[in-house]
Amino acid sequence: MDTGAIVGNLVWIIFVGVVVVVTIYVQRKRHARLTQWAAHRGWTYHRSLNSLANRWRSPPFNTGRSRKATEVMTGMFHGEQALSFAYQYSTGGGKSQSTHRFHVVVLHLPAVLPWLQLTPENFGTSVSKFFGGQDIRFESQAFNDAWRVQGPEGQFPFDFIHPRMMARLLQPDAVGRNITIEGQDIYVWTSGRQDETAIDFYLNLLLGIIQQVPRHLWLRVGYDPLQRR
Repeated sequence: MDTGAIVGNLVWIIFVGVVVVVTIYVQRKRHARLTQWAAHRGWTYHRSLNSLANRWRSPPFNTGRSRKATEVMTGMFHGEQALSFAYQYSTGGGKSQSTHRFHVVVLHLPAVLPWLQLTPENFGTSVSKFFGGQDIRFESQAFNDAWRVQGPEGQFPFDFIHPRMMARLLQPDAVGRNITIEGQDIYVWTSGRQDETAIDFYLNLLLGIIQQVPRHLWLRVGYDPLQRR
């Protein structure tokens, strides 16, 4: 091997080494910042908790491979268990492999509600095959223009999305979000890395939705919000 090739290889090795060191440093700084953020509000931080990667079947979950839930922060928010984490999965292979990253914020519900998915109109997301759901249209054209709603057949979606709920979902902080009720959780997700400065924003959105759920719907699933006060 000639001298030029040796020098070239050394430069490449040094470059890769620098990238690795910088990446590790940045990750450690990020973990330290998130640990501090969680501790400041009495939450718990886990670098990874991959059981979350298979907890839900609705988007962005249940697709791709190498699914990971990292930067997991858990704690209480207005009396309910909350969590925020980074989620990712991979698609494709070789040079065409892609990694898809998301920020997911979850608020635990006081009881299990039927599955319901709200996505921006024309977003194209669907998991109704898992839950026997269908696209649902409402009398409000403004609401239909903003939201695609999928849920079970019957009265539940219409009882859930009553006029006050529609008004809440048409507020600027709600429009354009991806919101799902699955099991005993309601969660919102967005593409990109986890942003801890947005966690309270998303939790307040989810809480605002929960607060609009009519009492008679809770009573159907064995929970009375008045008993909690």
